[in-house]
Amino acid sequence: MLIEKIKVLAPGVILALIFCLFSQGINNLIGIEIFGTEKSPISTVLIAILLGIFLGNAFTPRPGFMVGLDFTQSYILKLGIIFLGIRLSFEELIRFGSIAIPIILICIASVLILVKLIANRLKISSKMSYLIAIGTSVCGATAIVATAPVVQARKTEVAYAIANITLFGIIAMLLYPYFANYYFENDPILTGLFLGTSIHETSQVAAAGLIYDQQFNSPETLDVATVTKLIRNTFLVILIPLFALLYNRGQNHGSKYSLSGIFPIFVIGFIGMIFLRNIGDQVFYNNGDSTKQWIFFIEVIQILATTFLTMAMAAVGLSINLSELRDMGYKPFVVGFISAVTVGIVCIISIHILNTYFNFFN
Repeated sequence: MLIEKIKVLAPGVILALIFCLFSQGINNLIGIEIFGTEKSPISTVLIAILLGIFLGNAFTPRPGFMVGLDFTQSYILKLGIIFLGIRLSFEELIRFGSIAIPIILICIASVLILVKLIANRLKISSKMSYLIAIGTSVCGATAIVATAPVVQARKTEVAYAIANITLFGIIAMLLYPYFANYYFENDPILTGLFLGTSIHETSQVAAAGLIYDQQFNSPETLDVATVTKLIRNTFLVILIPLFALLYNRGQNHGSKYSLSGIFPIFVIGFIGMIFLRNIGDQVFYNNGDSTKQWIFFIEVIQILATTFLTMAMAAVGLSINLSELRDMGYKPFVVGFISAVTVGIVCIISIHILNTYFNFFN
């Protein structure tokens, strides 16, 4: 049974790995051979995404590849995010988390209120507005899929909302690392907060953080962005029951949901990896050969994290069908565009106020 499952998954996973390695080769070619620099002006992750989108739309991937590509987008992505935890100390988790929560709360509240107002003006269904709101403010497609049964959304509404989040999240993922470097003047904490709060999907935040790290040599930005995004994800536990209450208010039917079903379990794995790093540092450092072995183990996990995330983004690119996005109606995309811009602006304003007037991040 296990061997059969591996055979089914292998083609798509191997294809994503090939795209990852090929993207690294293109990165080296552009940086070393063309520009004569140590690194390319275009990051490996960005190359993998764009290459996947281009080839995935120029040549339709065979059905046999899609199972493995979906597996890569979901499980290998989450494993890569879990492995990112090896980079952090427990103190950094607490510090980054405590400064991220106020920004997250402000952005979530702003988007929820704005989407409700715009949806009423454009006469979009309340189900669609709920899906776009939680997808933009919390964690993208995962939040949409988890919320859909609670508000009894139709499949077409779920598809519209996910296409919405995919389009504007990818645009933000590609542009925001460079904008943030300029606007926040290479400040790793503020840039990480902005990327982790204003970009929709967990995969998109991880990719944006990697792009920033690879281009501007700032691993701390990736750490801050990842912690911020994972904290955002946990707000599903609060918002989905709230949406169920609001949607079913005054109605005779109710929607069932499970907290274990909506809680992003990989967050626990990420935190567990942080504990492993900190325990390992205490046990193996200054302990002869064990120190070298422990450092080697950390380096391997970090390389695997980058590789898995790049594979996942290549799989995302290969799975995006631009014609399907083009065929969607325009009104939900108007709401999604305004929501995406709003969460970015509110995030910048919040960071500016808290940093300038309250000295919150120092």
